[in-house]
Amino acid sequence: MGEEGTKKNLANEQSHVSKTTSLSGPLGPIEIERGDPSGQPFGVSLIVLDDEDDDEKAEQKKKESTRSLHFSLYAPNAEKVQLVLYFDRDESKNDALTEPTIQIDMTRKEEEDDSEDDSEDDKKGIFTVQITKGVPLRGARYGYRVFGHNSKENKQRFDDSVVLLDPYATMVSSGRKYFGEEHKARKERDRPNPPDMLGTYDFESKPFDWENVDHPRINEEDSVVYEMTVRAFTREDESMNENIRGSFLAIAEKVKYFKDLGVNAIELLPVFEFDEMEFKRFPDDPDERYRARAHMVNTWGYSTMSFFAPMSRYASNGGNGIDAAREFKHMVKTLHQAGIEVILDVVYNHTGESTDDRPNFCSFRGIDNANYYMMDENNDYMNYTGCGNTVNANNPMTKDFILASLRHWVQEYKVDGFRFDLASCLTRDERGRPMESPPLIREIAKDPILSKVKLIAEPWDAAGLYQVGDFPNWDQWAEWNGKYRDTCRRFIKGTDDQKKDFADSLLGSSRLYRRNNRKPFHSINFITAHDGFTLNDAVSYQSKHNHDNGENGNDGANDNESWNCGQEGETGDANINNLRARQMKNFLMALFVSQGTPMLLMGDEYGHTRFGNNNTYGHDDRRNNFQWMEMEKYKETRFRFCSNMIKFRKANPLLGRKEWLDDRKCIWHEDNWDNEESKFIAFTLVDDISGNNEDLYIAFNAHEYMVQASLPKIEDGMSWHRIVDTNLTSPDDFDFKGSQRIGSEGIYNISEWGAVILQKKR
Repeated sequence: MGEEGTKKNLANEQSHVSKTTSLSGPLGPIEIERGDPSGQPFGVSLIVLDDEDDDEKAEQKKKESTRSLHFSLYAPNAEKVQLVLYFDRDESKNDALTEPTIQIDMTRKEEEDDSEDDSEDDKKGIFTVQITKGVPLRGARYGYRVFGHNSKENKQRFDDSVVLLDPYATMVSSGRKYFGEEHKARKERDRPNPPDMLGTYDFESKPFDWENVDHPRINEEDSVVYEMTVRAFTREDESMNENIRGSFLAIAEKVKYFKDLGVNAIELLPVFEFDEMEFKRFPDDPDERYRARAHMVNTWGYSTMSFFAPMSRYASNGGNGIDAAREFKHMVKTLHQAGIEVILDVVYNHTGESTDDRPNFCSFRGIDNANYYMMDENNDYMNYTGCGNTVNANNPMTKDFILASLRHWVQEYKVDGFRFDLASCLTRDERGRPMESPPLIREIAKDPILSKVKLIAEPWDAAGLYQVGDFPNWDQWAEWNGKYRDTCRRFIKGTDDQKKDFADSLLGSSRLYRRNNRKPFHSINFITAHDGFTLNDAVSYQSKHNHDNGENGNDGANDNESWNCGQEGETGDANINNLRARQMKNFLMALFVSQGTPMLLMGDEYGHTRFGNNNTYGHDDRRNNFQWMEMEKYKETRFRFCSNMIKFRKANPLLGRKEWLDDRKCIWHEDNWDNEESKFIAFTLVDDISGNNEDLYIAFNAHEYMVQASLPKIEDGMSWHRIVDTNLTSPDDFDFKGSQRIGSEGIYNISEWGAVILQKKR
């Protein structure tokens, strides 16, 4: 009996049973008990009847049917719900079934609940059914037909012709085995729902053995985050068995790479079940907007369909939702054994169901549209996400759903944190107005389970709400610091009047975060992320090149704060390429010497290019895929520098401080703050920790000329030693031991567009 993504429920007796019926099925009679077994969760769960009789009677019970499947759906505005099951004697045929095996009317709770208890937990509108015999305990597909009335006033979208995915399904059967595979039933009307996604379960397999492996629980100030995509990371790794490339298992096999790089947390782009084929639904659509994107595959995954189930097509070797759940756990366990945390990029701001204009009808829309989505007075979907719909996150029903989903991933899969996509959407009320104390955000911060994991907000949305530094936080939430990214890019490329802002960014963005009990690590520092230019492209392209996306180059950000160093795109000019290499090192050095939590984008360690496309969400090709041959090519240069910067940061207690620095711990060598044309900055981090008096001198020169820097005077018996000079080539650009002593004259020449780290040693 298994626990794969489900809950095992024990009960001493069945309660509120009204009657038992029997129907015929492929495995024999199907026995149905209509009622409401108390204490059962939403979704499908297993009820095992406890037996307090003697051993002989208990053994006899085991031979009889003592395990029941319980299905529960919360649909308070529905008039009627049917459970729809698809299964065959041969489990391998279940995914291909197009006609339901059986449909069962479910019982609405308030119709039979005689209790006078009107407590908050006694929700009305819960539809349930219990099956005691004739349905397999593993691998059946299931969904619901939900019946109800639609009107402009009630803002519902009931459609009983569609079999809906259970919102609480912990595993999904998509009817497709491989990522990007076409649907077997080419016409949507021949599938249970357009994306052909239904729930499934496994109560037969043995529980996953975690072997007492638990969360690494890395201190926030010690985190180094690596943002990456499951599929893209290993899709082109020819050293790996082809059957596991692009899967959760493949990530588990890359532990050594993560250790060599030095990161201790991976932040995975969405891994909840999504429909990667959504753009291919309308290849012949009369509207050119839809037709133009039909060549693309949603490889980033920001179109969630199920918030409890891991992406089924991230299972290895054409596996299914059951395999994906087990392999996800194996991935987490393996990473945890290596001291690496797993953070999930989660998309609770919208779903992949789209809008009334070509809806990808799958689940929430047909169960309770008015509760799950934000609707305006005209019965239209509010769109604060840029994706057509907006989840009604602070509605009590939806809020409870999101909280349950988050807890599920922490308790069932042991994930270590979440990055919330377009988190500012989650601060809006049901009418779209920003709230000072949004219930969902507050409850996450106060929750006894969720408050113990890392919480990261992307503090803006697609409708102009920008909350960097102001996201409601309760001293728990960290933020993607978009201002840090923009400031670093401006200063290092040589933009005027950036020195003060750059200095603040280097010390943890105190102007934004030094309030209440917030710390420097609440600033998630990044130069690049999945959307936008890669590090290589930020120094190679002046403007975006997104024409392959099918939107006439109108998608993607226009304000990239990039500089091509003299020529657009790839070039054979050695001087330009050398400058680009130096600028990439400058960015990496800034990232890893800054106070706050650094985040590195997958591929930046070797200089990955997307050829100037800054919005590659729909390209399942080398633009997104990690290029392992390129990594090997640059292993002793770009990778080496990046890896050494990470390891130097982790080894040096002056970097990544928990508390804010004052003027005694950070000394600025600067009297030119108000000169808008000044692009040189230098400071010393005073060693008040190690006892060895090993201060760090750090300087950046964004001028187009060399600067003769006067080094701070130091006591007798000490001297400055060079750790980093980005103007030098590998291996001289990074000397971990600082073996090169700087002369006693106290001057160091810092090249144009260069940066240095010196360490004081005896």
